[in-house]
Amino acid sequence: MLSVHVNDQEVKAMLKREIEETVNNLDTELVFWDTNELKRRTCMSWNTIKERFFFDERFPKVKVGGKYYFPAQKTKEFLITWLDEQEAIFRDY
Repeated sequence: MLSVHVNDQEVKAMLKREIEETVNNLDTELVFWDTNELKRRTCMSWNTIKERFFFDERFPKVKVGGKYYFPAQKTKEFLITWLDEQEAIFRDY
């Protein structure tokens, strides 16, 4: 015969930690990036961004007043596609 004992307090504590971690992870995701966030996420300088892909018509951006905003999800998708394209271009060299 198999007997299992569960510590209710420990289970509740583990569940609470997991919920808090999940909520914290959700709260850290931004809807929009600004130029500083774009530079941080790509590890590129502003000049490199402008030289490489900023003026690509597929690159999602909106200028509000004097500041650019980049929709986070669409920007991530573009950057992955762009990087894959760069890999294909430079693979032939």
